[in-house]
Amino acid sequence: MDSRGKTGMVLLAGNSHPALAKEIANHLGVALGACEVTHNSNRETIVDIKESVRGKDVYVIQTAASNVNDSLMELLIMAYACRTSNCKSIIGVLPCLPYSQQTKMKRRGNISLRLVAEMCVNAGFNHIITIDLHSKESQGFFSCRMDNLRASPFFLQYIVESIPDYLNAVIVAKSPISARRATSMADRLRVGIAVLHGEEKEDDERDDDDGRASPPPNEDVNAMQDRVYTIGPPLPPLTAKEKPKMYVVGDVCNKIAILVDDILDDVKTMVSAARILKESGAVKVYVMASHGILSNNAPSQVEASDIDEVIVTNTVPLENHKLLTNKIRTVDISILVAEAIRRIHNKESMSHLFRNVTEVD
Repeated sequence: MDSRGKTGMVLLAGNSHPALAKEIANHLGVALGACEVTHNSNRETIVDIKESVRGKDVYVIQTAASNVNDSLMELLIMAYACRTSNCKSIIGVLPCLPYSQQTKMKRRGNISLRLVAEMCVNAGFNHIITIDLHSKESQGFFSCRMDNLRASPFFLQYIVESIPDYLNAVIVAKSPISARRATSMADRLRVGIAVLHGEEKEDDERDDDDGRASPPPNEDVNAMQDRVYTIGPPLPPLTAKEKPKMYVVGDVCNKIAILVDDILDDVKTMVSAARILKESGAVKVYVMASHGILSNNAPSQVEASDIDEVIVTNTVPLENHKLLTNKIRTVDISILVAEAIRRIHNKESMSHLFRNVTEVD
């Protein structure tokens, strides 16, 4: 059956994760639509949709893989090409949302996901499907409809089926902020929790030389005192935030430690956490994360670390990572995405996909 076998539906895929796109299409019983996405000599993106999308619901499957900016431009240009071809609606299927970690203002930076959200809407997207947003509040950046699916049921199933003696496990939050997520998972497994507190010590970047200090360092203090200011008592001293060295709050001795997170990119913190957990008596350390981005030399760091196994979903391609370490295990979430697409296309309720899923998952 080709993509026209499902009345009014066309599935298109960019270059970011063709394997996942094929799995989703197989679950739906359709073929991927004919679309060619290439780059010319100066890396400009060229999209050629080779079949009619007029009056149809178009689902564009793309994810935040290693070349995020290329993937994002492919996504936007594919959507705009469908919009100018008079399609009925455009649904973006973005299992790992690009720029989803950039949701907070830092210094003189910006909230980049807000810009990405506006670009997606302006390109023509009417609906976005994603999985485990880094910050669930960031759904408010999108003025189109949005469904943030959860991978936690797949992880719970993996723990029960694939981790021996999982009742002797303890769910570990990598920081106090993520303790709610760990607690939610531990409650459903009926196991205990532990929390890592503190951080690895590094030289913090100072603000003194970025122009924020007042008065400026080179200004004459006596000259400043001659000015007439009546602003009351002086400000209290601004004390720098200091965290203790990382340690474990909770009992992990002779237990299986399962670290949980949403995005696994820079693994330095997880490597340090695994070492501390082993030093505290944990017999095994598993790391679970929804999106295994694992940039740069992260796979090699995992291979050389105390981490026994890394379990991630297939929201991003992992073939190259698995060549560098045999510790990566993949949980397939293509059936979840396919079911979401089927329900949206048939105008069915999405609530079944969120049954027994909490807000903190």
